[in-house]
Amino acid sequence: MRLRSPRHLRAAAHVELISLVVLLSNLFTVHLRPISSLAGPAHGCAYLCVVVATWRLGTATTAAKILAVVPGAGGLLALRRIDRLESARQAAGKAAPS
Repeated sequence: MRLRSPRHLRAAAHVELISLVVLLSNLFTVHLRPISSLAGPAHGCAYLCVVVATWRLGTATTAAKILAVVPGAGGLLALRRIDRLESARQAAGKAAPS
């Protein structure tokens, strides 16, 4: 069984990236204020959720915490680091003789 990072962290990281894509595509195309007014606070809230959730996660390394601070894709990078660490811990647990 493979352990995964918490659902709330995974969801917030995806919302952070998607809202950034929406904001940038709106900026470089039609620049509608209602889209900016909706996606801007959503992106900010998701960013803060990612940072706080990563810092409170007990299995997060210092590198994952630093990656979480990167705006946009930092949440997904931190999740990747956390998942990789969990996979390594599980592999080490299976390799140990009983």
